[in-house]
Amino acid sequence: MAASAVRVRGVGTHGAPSVPGVDPGGCLASTAPQDLGPARCGRTGRLVIGDRGRGQPAGKKGGSLTGPNPVDRGKPGSKIHVLTDAGGLPLVVAVSPANPHDSGAFVPLVASIPAIRSRRGPRRRHPATLRAGKAYDQPERRRFLRRRGIAVRIARRGVDSTERLGRHRWKVERTLAWLGGYRRLSPRYERNGYNFLGFLCLAAAITCWKKLPHST
Repeated sequence: MAASAVRVRGVGTHGAPSVPGVDPGGCLASTAPQDLGPARCGRTGRLVIGDRGRGQPAGKKGGSLTGPNPVDRGKPGSKIHVLTDAGGLPLVVAVSPANPHDSGAFVPLVASIPAIRSRRGPRRRHPATLRAGKAYDQPERRRFLRRRGIAVRIARRGVDSTERLGRHRWKVERTLAWLGGYRRLSPRYERNGYNFLGFLCLAAAITCWKKLPHST
């Protein structure tokens, strides 16, 4: 499990509600303003968001599911969260503003793991083991996994060496690199957080299709 920040490029202020199933508590999404008007044409080849009450200038960066990026001089950005299987195939993806802590998406991601068909017996709805970095080393996260019968393999702060984490983390980083290779995701062009999440889900589905074996 990991997260990656994405810079927002040339999007105007536009809100979207929280993502159902991924963000049930609304902790990853911002409040959606309801006073935005239709888009009107500005100069040739440009669009200006029609906000009658505020007079939103053209080209001002922002948008739903964005926040100041702490690693990019506070510029507006979004963070991509991904949970993969042992081979690096993306199982669950989510989007949040760039400034909240990565651990805020831990519970929604694990709770959204889809049922996976097994060779024998019923579908598996929980993994046997979950590995995560030191950012998720919190007692409540460990208790959440134990209640679901999932073995905890979260790196412990001040105990586990950072050199050993790379044996498993490189697979998640490779998955983030795969997703970052799609032009619609990096940088982010979408004003609406739903649209950006939709492209992210599509990229994850295409990635799984490319990596899974196909019958010839």
